[in-house]
Amino acid sequence: MREQESVEMVCAVFEISSSSYYEYCQRRHHIDVERVHLRSEVNRLFTLSRNSAGSRTLVDMLRELGYPVGRFKVRRLMKEAQLISKQPGSHHYKHATVERPDIPNHLNREFDVDAPNQVWCGDMTYVWAGQRWCYLAAVIDLFSRRVVGWAISEKPDAALVTKALSIAYEQRGRPQGVMFHSDQGSQYSSRQFRQHLWRYRMMQSMSRRGNCWDNAPMERLFRSLKTEWVPATGYTSLAEATRDISAYLMGYYNWERPHSHNNGISPAKAENRLNLLSGIS
Repeated sequence: MREQESVEMVCAVFEISSSSYYEYCQRRHHIDVERVHLRSEVNRLFTLSRNSAGSRTLVDMLRELGYPVGRFKVRRLMKEAQLISKQPGSHHYKHATVERPDIPNHLNREFDVDAPNQVWCGDMTYVWAGQRWCYLAAVIDLFSRRVVGWAISEKPDAALVTKALSIAYEQRGRPQGVMFHSDQGSQYSSRQFRQHLWRYRMMQSMSRRGNCWDNAPMERLFRSLKTEWVPATGYTSLAEATRDISAYLMGYYNWERPHSHNNGISPAKAENRLNLLSGIS
């Protein structure tokens, strides 16, 4: 009785009804099963991204799974689960206007492509593995930004970029008439690489010297790989780096990670939707 009187007195001071207070107490003891499940999904997807996914990315991933959520709710769930994403800092590119005369910049930053296997982009980067630098070459299809070929080696030579190109060519069914764009690295202007382009009936395009914006989609891929996936201390061996990078490029990046270019859909799923629509029409 005394407890009830105390509650009524406190409620009167704060000008609220005692019934509202008791309803609030009941809600505190009620477990929102749906919210707990959604928070578990947010945690799972966040872990899948290696702590890199922000609220926008998680919203796209959840909607792809059929959850009608918005950024405000996802932010609240992330806060409840104490999830803080790894967001990269600002990135600055060099600028130049000198163009290689024998291999023009045919692409000219026209990054929006109508269909797969029209334009591929390639580039190289480096990662630390086994107490030394190793080198990664990748090829993406500009239509969906899907990784279609890649290779890793201890040497940054023409054989590395040629291997990545050959893998892409075979995996994509040996397409004809593809434009291949890259920066002006010596590997891409080598005789070995250019002979393979000629053999595959591909037209070569090169960025202006020192201008990374001309190959921005590749820059973004490597930036995502290094900020979202590669351990800060690098890998213990080339074999470990190969397995882990393969899991990112061919698994998480192609099939799971939402891409803004595809309106929040992963590259592989964006291509699958195109194939489905083409089959219907």
